[in-house]
Amino acid sequence: MQDHRHHHDDETPVSATLTEAGRASAPAEAAAGHGPEHGHGHHHQTQHAGHDDDHTVHTHGQHAGHSTAMFKNRFWLTLPLSIPVVYVSPMVGHILGYMAPMFPGSAWIPPVLGTVIFLYGGQPFLKGGLQELKDRRPGMMLLIGMAITVAFAASWITSLGIGGFDLDFWWELALLVAIMLLGHWIEMRALGSAQGALDALAALLPDEAERITDSGTETVPVSKLRPADLVLVRSGARMPADGTVVQGQAEFDESMITGESKTVPRGPGDAVVAGTVATDSSVRVRVDAVGEDTALAGIQRLVAEAQASSSRAQALADRAAAFLFYFAAGAGVITFIVWTLLGSIPEAVTRTVTVLVIACPHALGLAIPLVIAISTEQAARAGVLIKNRMALERMRTIDVVLFDKTGTLTTGEPELKDVAAAPGVDAGELLALAAAVESDSEHPVARAIVRAARGRNLTLPAVDGFASLTGRGVRASVDGRTVHVGGPALLRELGAVVPPALAATTRGWMDRGAAVLHVIDDGARVLGAVSLEDAVRAESRQAVRALQQRGIKVAMVTGDARQVAQAVAAELKIDEVFAEVLPADKDKKVAELQSRGLKVAMVGDGVNDSPALARAEVGIAIGAGTDVAMESAGVVLAGNDPRAVLCMVDLSRASYRKMWQNLVWATGYNILSVPLAAGVLAFGGVVLSPAAGAVLMSVSTIVVALNAQLLRRVRLNPSEVR
Repeated sequence: MQDHRHHHDDETPVSATLTEAGRASAPAEAAAGHGPEHGHGHHHQTQHAGHDDDHTVHTHGQHAGHSTAMFKNRFWLTLPLSIPVVYVSPMVGHILGYMAPMFPGSAWIPPVLGTVIFLYGGQPFLKGGLQELKDRRPGMMLLIGMAITVAFAASWITSLGIGGFDLDFWWELALLVAIMLLGHWIEMRALGSAQGALDALAALLPDEAERITDSGTETVPVSKLRPADLVLVRSGARMPADGTVVQGQAEFDESMITGESKTVPRGPGDAVVAGTVATDSSVRVRVDAVGEDTALAGIQRLVAEAQASSSRAQALADRAAAFLFYFAAGAGVITFIVWTLLGSIPEAVTRTVTVLVIACPHALGLAIPLVIAISTEQAARAGVLIKNRMALERMRTIDVVLFDKTGTLTTGEPELKDVAAAPGVDAGELLALAAAVESDSEHPVARAIVRAARGRNLTLPAVDGFASLTGRGVRASVDGRTVHVGGPALLRELGAVVPPALAATTRGWMDRGAAVLHVIDDGARVLGAVSLEDAVRAESRQAVRALQQRGIKVAMVTGDARQVAQAVAAELKIDEVFAEVLPADKDKKVAELQSRGLKVAMVGDGVNDSPALARAEVGIAIGAGTDVAMESAGVVLAGNDPRAVLCMVDLSRASYRKMWQNLVWATGYNILSVPLAAGVLAFGGVVLSPAAGAVLMSVSTIVVALNAQLLRRVRLNPSEVR
């Protein structure tokens, strides 16, 4: 944000500070708190129309091409077919103490219906198993396919009376397929509801908008809006596109984008984002971006990428599934050989089928994907957009968080800090006078002075004859006298002499890096001075303290002068400071920390920080994110609140615990249950049927799913971070 008119010259020690702060803050100002920058989303209309209940969820290849609706439909058709198969089974009748009525042809009910169940209900598992064989990546689908194929073949052999075998597994086959379909349906629904974060984002856009024309307003589909259109957003209505308020003021609910529940005021010149709600008043907005260019579409893309990206934990789950396949296959072979040697072929087949059923790594297939799907969804709702799952996993291991100062720990805008009046001048009158002279200026420094005066309820005198003095300051007439406000160059030009006491005060301000402006009356009399500094975010203090309480060091990097950096660091109690660092050298500071054996998370606004964001173990772009930040960072914070970094830490640690809990449960359950399925306790009368194995397997899946759901209890509202 280049200054073309006044206030500071090259001799002002901190002139570059405010100029650079203003320049660095431009992107953040343009989109503060409004989600990722434009240009990174799928076309929203496509997203909005492309999601329904028939979610297609990919779980590292297990269910490729299989949808929630497919498993649901096959389950509801398989279940009624299974009931007569189970009912007419002599074994079930014996267990439950009833005798099924027999009639001509009743003996063929199980084979006929069982075949339909095998071919229709079992098709997803058979196709999935063949695909795993083809890919040479054995896993759960192959195990289920093997189990139902063995049961199907053995049952037909018995039904046809071949070899005199009594291997009637029709009822076990029917229950196994029905229960596995139910388990997969539950799994797919869980994953689909996690992916429903995308649907929830898509649903934020209204279907229609009120476009303002020369003849009034017209209601048009959102897809018909174009940049530069003027739209009316009524109280309680959602923004149909990204834009800029041109008329009216309203409190906007931006919680769906930033995760912050408190409404924010938006007026003329302020940017507003698609999906946010004008809560209390109507505004007129000029459309800046529509469809795939909106911030909301960018968020959708980030959530989708996060849920599709791979991770170390996922790779671990894949390896565990492969291990369980070989473990189960080996156990099945050994079981068949041992029971055959014991002289019981039917028992050998029964035990082998049971081993194959109980060893299916169903829960394992859900253990990691569901945890990460839920964690990315929860993070997105809090305004933490995880672009790469590795970033989420690494965050728990971070030793130091390196914050860029301007626009991250600070607002990137000047803020009035102190007022000092010359002898005989009232400080309040001095500030009111300075604000009156500056009131016609749009410079950030001028706005800061005026904002401070109004914040103190000061009455500003009327002014006229405003003039901007390039590189020196401003001038205006107040009650018939000429008043100047400006920096050292203006003092020299007017030949003004600063009173000794005031000079000592302003020297102290400059030593800590503040910008100093003097107020000069007619006759070159210095009435007083004001100091301005880059405003430290109130949230930054909480963020720094909370990180340190979690055992994480906090460092800061900035291109500002050392005294400016030290002043901010002292105020925030930061552990280490890198000052006077060129933008191109910020990544070297990341490398320096890494050379000490520290794992680094870099937090920046993405303007000059892309090399550092890319080099760090975790790159986090804050303040709405730019195109560069989107490409370089693994995480984008939709808002400007640095406390959201704490949400990342807490979520990373919680999700890591859930991953391992699920992995231990899923693999441990299989390892312990396979010997039982093999019949090692058969001598004591403890036997496990294939159907019972299917039930227990589904129970383990439900346990894993419920455990993952506990992630939703993690507090992720930045304003509630402790």
